[in-house]
Amino acid sequence: MISTSVAASTVAASHFDFTKLNTGDTSWVLASSALVLLMTPGLAFFYAGMVRRKNVLGMLMQNYATIAIVSLVWVLVSFSLAFGAGDGFVGWFHFAGLQHMNEILPGYDTSTIPPIVFAIFQMMFAIITPALITGSTADRWRFASFVPFIVIWSIFVYGPIAHWVFAPGGWLFKWGALDFAGGTVVHINAGTAGLVIALMLGKRRGWPKEQMRPHNVPFVLLGAALLWFGWFGFNAGSALGANNLAGYAFVNTNTATAAALLGWIAVEKFRYGKPTTLGAASGAVAGLVAITPAAGFVSPMGSILIGVLAGGGCAFAISLKSKFGFDDSLDVVGVHLVGGIIGSLCVGLLSTVDTNAAGTDGLFYGGGFTLLGKQAVAVVCVIGYCAVMTFIIMKVIGLFTNNRVTEEDEITGLDLALHGESAYEFGAAGGLAHREDVPAEAGPANSEVTV
Repeated sequence: MISTSVAASTVAASHFDFTKLNTGDTSWVLASSALVLLMTPGLAFFYAGMVRRKNVLGMLMQNYATIAIVSLVWVLVSFSLAFGAGDGFVGWFHFAGLQHMNEILPGYDTSTIPPIVFAIFQMMFAIITPALITGSTADRWRFASFVPFIVIWSIFVYGPIAHWVFAPGGWLFKWGALDFAGGTVVHINAGTAGLVIALMLGKRRGWPKEQMRPHNVPFVLLGAALLWFGWFGFNAGSALGANNLAGYAFVNTNTATAAALLGWIAVEKFRYGKPTTLGAASGAVAGLVAITPAAGFVSPMGSILIGVLAGGGCAFAISLKSKFGFDDSLDVVGVHLVGGIIGSLCVGLLSTVDTNAAGTDGLFYGGGFTLLGKQAVAVVCVIGYCAVMTFIIMKVIGLFTNNRVTEEDEITGLDLALHGESAYEFGAAGGLAHREDVPAEAGPANSEVTV
């Protein structure tokens, strides 16, 4: 994350000068934080609509639990690991427990928002990143394994990578790799972890022979709409102020998303003869993913190109799971990993100082291959570190509990097997099940149907 209000040097700890606080910037970042938090419930419904109805609550539960778990972990330790002073790899524990929030954060000596507000904003990024992983592992990840994984992964994977890329003292930041709002930290990170866990858990029972169609496409579209809305906070809020850069990030976000939606359904029309609403929702999310690292560095015309590449590229990428035989249930790899790579590399091509003077001109603006090379190295390093650490964490957790649900629980569905609930209760026609004068046995049995 970089903006014109952020210095790229680490300074000794000193008190934040609250006389320099800009109330407009502070208000915008607080509002953006609320928008970004809304994205995780939006993601929950986006994913929940795509699973079979016996697993709806299991998906919602994982995402809502992530909000609670990461909120606490972020306050206790992860924020300090991500943004504390360190050696370039990870921050130290000076800000653990959100202590010393009256001090200037290392490298943010010209910031116009209080450190505690910055910590709140960044917490929302830390929340949605592991939540994204749940789409790859739908229908089969045991909740007793999921919970400790989120805790450990947030500390040992998200914290260090956020420090590398977002913190002015991080080694990739200092080297000159650019990521405006999380193409590497959020999307490539989550997509890589999702791929590793999906491979480790194995395929869903019956996949790919059995058709596992979305049970509620309107839920998917509702979730996509909430994501689109919240993403304006995600990207425009990353300008860390109510300023011109926020305006560019806002319009670039919307423009790329629109282009990606059209690009995805155009590919569907070409390949299958019909554009689908599910494809439109997926295309929009692909565009949101790809523009994330570039939103504050490219021009609106550049955002159109990024959107088209993401919509078309991710639409083709989701077929990779069938060719290579890995069960990425809800296409996290095809949308977030591939979309994040497209967006991160496009920064090396399309970045322009006309949009952000704190950035660097990319290849298409006369900057040569230097920035593109740095972007590629950042992508490879994040994928490599995340893949290795995710594998180790899952293996360690597997020593204490099963990572995957039993076959019986998978057949029953996560909702009943793990949480003792059913998302949908079907009573008799005309509301007989709710009339006190009609015995319960007068209506049809309320049995869970495997869909």
